[in-house]
Amino acid sequence: QVQLVESGGGLVQAGGSLRLSCAASGRTFSAYSLAWFRQAPGKEREFVAIIRWSGRSTYYADSVKGRFTISRDNAKNTVVLQMNSLRPEDTAVYYCAADPSYSGTTWFQYDYWGQGTQVTVSS
Repeated sequence: QVQLVESGGGLVQAGGSLRLSCAASGRTFSAYSLAWFRQAPGKEREFVAIIRWSGRSTYYADSVKGRFTISRDNAKNTVVLQMNSLRPEDTAVYYCAADPSYSGTTWFQYDYWGQGTQVTVSS
């Protein structure tokens, strides 16, 4: 079992930065792939970024590549999403997700989810 709690969302102007954190509980955290998804009002939940258990393999959605960076600290049971050069279209609720066996981009394949944190980017 893994429990996830996101933090770090807020309101920022376009071009600004935010740092989202996801704190995880559970002894097997290091064995899980961790991902960030987001969901804007009226839209389907979409993949943002993933980091595999080793921390050496990452993958990003094209829409955030070069602007967002995902990292993890297994000793601290945290995963971080650094978001730079934010755009109004990045506005959404951001969710942290974890799974012991799946490491893809399909949201409903993930077993564990946080409650979400709101990110709002003003133009």
